[in-house]
Amino acid sequence: MKVKPRSVLAAVITLILASLAGNPAASAASAGSDPFYAYSGSAPLSSFAPGAVLKTRTIPYHVVGIPLPLQVVQLLYRSTGPLGQPTANVTSVVKPPVAPATPKAVSYQSFYDSLNPEDGPSRAIAGDVRIPGLIANFESVFLVPWLTQGYTVLFPDTEGQTADFAAGPEYGMNTLDSIRAADQSPATGLTKDTKVGAIGYSGGAIATGWAAQLAPAYAPDVNRNLVGAAEGGVLANPRKNLDYVSGTPVWAGALAMALIGAGRAYDIDLTPYLNSQGLALYNKLQNSSIIDALPQTSGITWQKLVKPEYASSPESIPVFVDTIKKITMLGAASPTVPMLIGQGANGILEGTPGNKPGIGAGDGVMVTADVRALARQFCADGTTVQYNQYNLLSHVGTAAAWLPLALTWLDGRFAGKAAPDNCAQIPR
Repeated sequence: MKVKPRSVLAAVITLILASLAGNPAASAASAGSDPFYAYSGSAPLSSFAPGAVLKTRTIPYHVVGIPLPLQVVQLLYRSTGPLGQPTANVTSVVKPPVAPATPKAVSYQSFYDSLNPEDGPSRAIAGDVRIPGLIANFESVFLVPWLTQGYTVLFPDTEGQTADFAAGPEYGMNTLDSIRAADQSPATGLTKDTKVGAIGYSGGAIATGWAAQLAPAYAPDVNRNLVGAAEGGVLANPRKNLDYVSGTPVWAGALAMALIGAGRAYDIDLTPYLNSQGLALYNKLQNSSIIDALPQTSGITWQKLVKPEYASSPESIPVFVDTIKKITMLGAASPTVPMLIGQGANGILEGTPGNKPGIGAGDGVMVTADVRALARQFCADGTTVQYNQYNLLSHVGTAAAWLPLALTWLDGRFAGKAAPDNCAQIPR
């Protein structure tokens, strides 16, 4: 009987993930500080072009600290922060077991959602074992179909080295510069002409969507080789999301994390506006992942976080609302490459009602009407869009339904098939 490489690789990863439950020592381990992440060259970081490779190392791919027979090239590269400042970031380039004559690549954006840079996927891949790192470990399974088909997989730390949660433009630039770096490095086997597809769900959709929207202006060299982008569970309009998740049992913590992430990214101090409870939570969550934050923030509301004079709405703090506008996809430039967009609409399954005035249904954390509006904007601007709405599914369930479609859709883009378009059928 012929054994398929995909089956073997998937089985190995699944067994290793399952072993974590019986390995309490592993869950407590951490590799700590790693000098690879710091740029220490004599030339100013600003002297390098975005995407320039600053450091390179080759390591085995790790899942929960256990090395696999997969080679990974990790790159420290120059990127751009949300205020336009030069930054250094890390991406992991996972090489396929058998490379094709003509390389092809998928940039997979993780939903690791954290305020702690130690939770970036590259650290889990390098062997760190932390509870928040389980997200990247779990996502390793998603890489199997691509690797066994000969794709090189790019796995960037999309939030950057300050973990600016929800700061979408930064996610997008980190993603685009990761592709540039991978194309430039002789260690990856890619070239400046390598075709690449982008994919991400939830937090990964923040990076994927912003990368597609920013690429024509920020990275036209990448946009030229981008065959398409697939995003699901999309943060289209964060201001609306704040109201949607407020007071909910599961996703309310995203509100608190956004306060910290947006403030950190755009260098604004929100502490003068917080009440004692808000300030305590703000300090407590500074280095939390979504795994840590959600259980601690069930039912939290805007009113419970801020002083009475700011409790009416976020609009009472103009600097915060102005910052939220900077991370809003809706109204930003539209992509020029084909897009696949998937969105759930049954958030009550995750405890979020769909009856708030002016908001309506969502998947529990993302607002469905805003995602449809984003898709219609793309259509109006000439982008080819396939939009799929999952009316019976919430955020988690939609991921399971959307991912197989996204894999097939991306395969079609690499095969040169015409991208499907259902713009005329997207409801208002």
